[in-house]
Amino acid sequence: MKARIKFRKLGVMKFIGHLDVMRYFQKAIRRAQIPIAFTEGYSPHMIMSFASPLGVGMTSDGEYFDIELKAPISGREAVRRLNEQMVEGMEVVRFVQIPEDKKNKGMTLVAGADYLSTVSRGALPQDWKERLDEFYSQTKIWTIKSTKKEKKEVDIRPMIHKLTARGNSIYMQVDAGSVRNLKPESVTNAFAKYCKVIDIAFSHHRLETFANTGSDETPVFVPLDSLGTEFE
Repeated sequence: MKARIKFRKLGVMKFIGHLDVMRYFQKAIRRAQIPIAFTEGYSPHMIMSFASPLGVGMTSDGEYFDIELKAPISGREAVRRLNEQMVEGMEVVRFVQIPEDKKNKGMTLVAGADYLSTVSRGALPQDWKERLDEFYSQTKIWTIKSTKKEKKEVDIRPMIHKLTARGNSIYMQVDAGSVRNLKPESVTNAFAKYCKVIDIAFSHHRLETFANTGSDETPVFVPLDSLGTEFE
């Protein structure tokens, strides 16, 4: 029996890295007495996997990890128990049952994510909303992508599915996951360059993490928890 847990990471918790978040939930699961399954062998560990680790410095309303259970538990009860162990800035939102086959693992399903990006230092031009529309209407958007071995220019336009102003922030829906992955800072850096702005920085907030129930050519993004069912 497998479960998918959705949680929020806010406030000062944005400075906590992925490995520490994983250790934190391992302790919370023990204290909450969630009946999680363990691997076999000389050094058993909890069977859990995170869908798409969040970068340090980012906040989120849509983080996920999957666990294997050795006994059933009410989703509502599991959320209550876990939230009793949470600190400020961490909140468990849902606890749903998912299919047991490997193709339904969260890390395998991740195909997209959406973000709100807000200027944290510097300023965009006064007409930035109009310029954002112009920027998104381009057929190609080139930026420099760095790897351990090289730097190369890539067209990120095919990986951007939505891009618009939302209040004083930039809303974007982009590819994410192991096949194609676009970081929000790549989009905001390219837009700042388009506006000829140099000294500027953005804070990024992940709204949701998606699976693709459509095709590569016509993606249909759905939240990862929508692929689960409520525990009775």
